[in-house]
Amino acid sequence: MPVFTRIPHEAFVADVRTLAAAIAADENWQADYIIGIGRGGLVPAVYLSHATGLTTLSCDLSSKVKDFADDVLERLAARTRAGERLLFVDDINDSGRTIGVLRAAMARHGATEGTVRFATLMDNRVSSQRVDYAAREIDRTTTKDWYVFPWEAVAPDQSILEDANEVPERTA
Repeated sequence: MPVFTRIPHEAFVADVRTLAAAIAADENWQADYIIGIGRGGLVPAVYLSHATGLTTLSCDLSSKVKDFADDVLERLAARTRAGERLLFVDDINDSGRTIGVLRAAMARHGATEGTVRFATLMDNRVSSQRVDYAAREIDRTTTKDWYVFPWEAVAPDQSILEDANEVPERTA
């Protein structure tokens, strides 16, 4: 049985403020848009939008609905070719799968190099992918907790358990 660690709303807001400060301090790169990655990155993206004043867009890989994932990524890649910079936001960079899929899709659609960055509330330091901004770091070789963010806390316990068990090596 995984250990569930609930993230209090106040800690979530503090993490968003940490990300906003890191983004503002980066004098060499400024995003034109924040892209919330559905499902877990949508709420952090909206909060980060309010904290930074940047407009939020979204894509949803988790839905597996082409119109809301691959088609959106193709249009976003075109925006980078027009000179825009995109900051993708997710709740956690755990295995790196989501970020890897996004990077590959953006490259496949011809995104301009250097125009896409990633921010997460939590970054697993042993992930297969790196992010540009993270509020906090975890290490899955020692920390096996399943983090329950405030927007997930309303889900039934069984649903949270099923999500945690999708990739058992994260919590085993």
